[in-house]
Amino acid sequence: MKVLLGIGGSEDSVRALEETVSRTTVTGDELTVALVDNPSSDRSKDELEESVQDLLDSEGVDAEIRRLEGDPGSRLVRVAEEEGFDKIVLGGGQTSPMGKINIGGIAEFVLLNSHVTVTLVR
Repeated sequence: MKVLLGIGGSEDSVRALEETVSRTTVTGDELTVALVDNPSSDRSKDELEESVQDLLDSEGVDAEIRRLEGDPGSRLVRVAEEEGFDKIVLGGGQTSPMGKINIGGIAEFVLLNSHVTVTLVR
């Protein structure tokens, strides 16, 4: 399976990275990690890329790391559709005190606009 993982440095996206890399070690999926701009993250793309590469190296996973510029949601959807990805994986989704899921703007855009399967890791 060809998987596009979008991360922007939030704790949700780091958790999605860890779970996706772990899954990839078992399934052998073709993984591409897309670094996107996330205004709610304090991490730079350089710091994020270094963290991603360290995790990939420690798990023995060979994956492409890309930097996507522009609107994160629309860029993820476009890349996934134009390059034939089977799935987009994103971190996101906090449970509110009332037990409802709250998702961020990037995840919401991708969920509403993607024609490929989207997995949201919480």
